[in-house]
This record gives sequence, C-alpha cells and structure tokens, in this order.
Amino acid sequence: MSLLQTITAFLVALAVLIVVHEYGHFIAARLAGVKVLRFCVGFGRPILVTRRGADRTEWVLAAVPFGGYVKMLDEREAPVAPGELDRAFNRQSVWKRFTIVAAGPVFNFAFAIAVYFALYLHGVPEARPVVAEPPAGTLAQRAGFTAADRVRSIDGEPIETWQELRWRILQAALQRHALSIEVISTGDRIRALRLDLAGVSSEEVDGDLLERLGMRLYHPPLPAVLGRVIGGSAAERAGLKAGDRIEAADARPVETWDDLVRIVRARPGTPVGLNLVRDGQRMVIEVTPEATGTDGPRVGRIGAAPEIPPNHAERILVTVSYGIATSLEKAVAKTWDISIFSLRMLGRMLVGEVSWRHLSGPVTIADYAGQSAQLGWIAYVTFLALISISLGVLNLLPIPLLDGGHLMYYALEIVKGSPVSERSIELGQRVGLALLLVMMAFAFYNDINRLFSG
Repeated sequence: MSLLQTITAFLVALAVLIVVHEYGHFIAARLAGVKVLRFCVGFGRPILVTRRGADRTEWVLAAVPFGGYVKMLDEREAPVAPGELDRAFNRQSVWKRFTIVAAGPVFNFAFAIAVYFALYLHGVPEARPVVAEPPAGTLAQRAGFTAADRVRSIDGEPIETWQELRWRILQAALQRHALSIEVISTGDRIRALRLDLAGVSSEEVDGDLLERLGMRLYHPPLPAVLGRVIGGSAAERAGLKAGDRIEAADARPVETWDDLVRIVRARPGTPVGLNLVRDGQRMVIEVTPEATGTDGPRVGRIGAAPEIPPNHAERILVTVSYGIATSLEKAVAKTWDISIFSLRMLGRMLVGEVSWRHLSGPVTIADYAGQSAQLGWIAYVTFLALISISLGVLNLLPIPLLDGGHLMYYALEIVKGSPVSERSIELGQRVGLALLLVMMAFAFYNDINRLFSG
C-alpha cells in the first residue's frame, strides 16, 4: 500500500473515532440542557467552520487531527449571560456532569458493539481452528497436538474460528492458566488435551504467542505459484509477477509454497535466486528478502501471497454468522473481553510483568490502518472497533486531563458532598500531564524503534 493510501486510511480512522467520542459528549450535553458552543475535530488553526442549530453551535475542522473537543457554556471559562446560567455546564448537578463526561467513552464502546454486531449478523469468513504439525519440543507438541487437529472446545466452550482460539489462549497465558482442550483428529477421533500455560513468560506473551507455543494454522499444501505481489515489496522490486511458478530457490527444489516460505524466511537480507516459469518461459530472478521481526531472530519476507485454488478456501475457512439476539450478545461480550484484557495488560505494564513495547503511537496505528484497509472493509472496520475500545479504555483511566480524571473528581464530589478544590484540580492536572507525556514518549519511542527495526 502506498504512503498516500496509508495516510488516508489513518486520517479516516482518526476522524471516525474522534467524531464518535466527541458526539457522545455532545448528545449527552444537549439532553442535559447544556448549551454547546463548539464541536471541534482536531486542534489548532480552524480549516473549516460552520454554524448550525438554534444555539448556532460552531462545527469546526482543525489543522492538527490528533484529537477533538466539545466546548460547552461554562462560567469558569467566560462570562455567561444571566438568562443562560441554567444552561452552563458548571451549574449542572454532579450526576449530569458525570453523565456528560462519561458519554464519550461510552460511545466508543457502543461503536465497537455496533461494528461487531453488524459483522456477526452479516457473517465473516474466518479460518477454521485447525492446527498444523507443531515443531518438536514446543508446548503444543508436548500437549499432544498433531497435524490437522481441529480444536472443538476450550474449557467446555465451543471454538469455531482460529481467532477465537488465539484470543482464549492469549487470555489464559496472561493469567498463566491451564486449558482443557478438546480436539477432533484425523478419522473423527475426539481427544482431550491439556495445555499448561503456567510457565509462559512475559516475553512469550509479548510476541506471537501461538507461534512460540508451536500452534500454527494448518492449511493443505499449496503449489509454489504467486497469486499476488504486494506493491512496494521486495518481490515487486525484483520483478516477480502474479502467476510465476517457482521451481527452485538457490538451486534447492521447491514443490510447495511452504518450501518457498522456509527458504525465504531463512535468508533475511540475503539475495535468493529463484528459478521460475512465466508464460511457459523459464527464467531466473534474484530477490533480496526484507528482514522483519523485532522479537527473536529476524526472518526474511518478500511480500508475495500464494495463488489459492478455487476449492482451497472451503477447506480452511468457515463463515460465522448468528441471529440478532446472539449477535448482540456476542458483540457485547467481545467488547467487554477486549476492554478487560486491555486493562490487565496496562496493569501488568505498570508492575513490569509485560513490556512497554505494547504501547503504540500514531506511526504504528497508521501502519495498521493502512494494512487493514488493504485487506478489505471487514478488516478495516474491525480495526476501527478495536481502536475505539482502546480509546474508550484509555479515556476512562483515572488520570487528570482525561475523561477518567474528571469522573474521579465527580465521584469524590458525590462522596464528600462538595466539589474538589481548585488547588487539588490544578495539582492533579500537572500530575496527569506528566503521566501522559511519559506515555506519549514511550509510544513514540516504540514507533521509532519499529520503524527502523522493520
């Protein structure tokens, strides 16, 4: 994907999530009778300004897209006409103020629920939970997994997709639990396995956990034929094209796509000579795999996907869809699970059990936005739902300057019966600003690290 497409996907994602969050504040304020002066997407110099509604609310698009705000009538910011005092935010009851502030994160969660609900209702093609032959010595191999085992249930709960399998194992690894897994092996033989994750380290949780456990997605052997070459990749720069059939790599015979992948992965940054057939003509093309990976050994990647035979997808994919009630239930449960998981990860970061490398800044988010957009609308809206949940969770943290900090002040006001002093709020804002700057510094460092390390 080009840089322009990545930036566009990122800006669209930002716009959607900011509007969702701020619209929550806006709607709650209007319902509470508070006058809204401005609804702004972005910060800094206004690019576009329009006034609408009986209150002549300003709708503003600003130059810096990293955020937004809803400005309400408030005596603490400017004089208020006597006839509008009852519409000032600071004159509202603590419960109304609490609701207005909480509405932003609540709308983020509601947006995610709506996305997951629509996807469950529409039906999403996902990989079946079928495991490939685990490498010798891995936890999956010691647990008894064999090639083509289909996971039927985990701790008695049915598993229908590879994503569900990954999610359940990741949650259990974070809590270091053992899982009772039921699989269907070749010949429809049902077996009960036990995957003990008590010894999984934080470093293993940090990276590709399933890969480190030895659990890889199974797929029937594919011919070594290129079905797609990613724009800007090493494969495109070398001149490879869709339809090329690879016969050998560095004089080693290549019979399946996996053979090619193994050779490429083992040669990061080192040229590989590919013997191929294109339109009936044999030729040799040299390609240098890009070195990728930040955890563990670097591996090679050329940026090409295999050609998928027409019946192949039916063997490895399943379309999962549900009725209205079940879709809503699953959407709420998924949003809740991701929210709780995010909080647990943050807690483990604070105590040093999980690396701060999980914090991502705008560069990484933009990269993921571009990648998900390239995969199609389902992947992109799923990405939006995930980021919306993260935004909701972040804003509910009890850090001054965030929505959660204001909610903390209002909770204290409810308990003590009077507002928190201005001095306390001022000190809290300084502490909150320091915490946010530290988090931003970590996020930008991680972005830069990922950018230069591939």
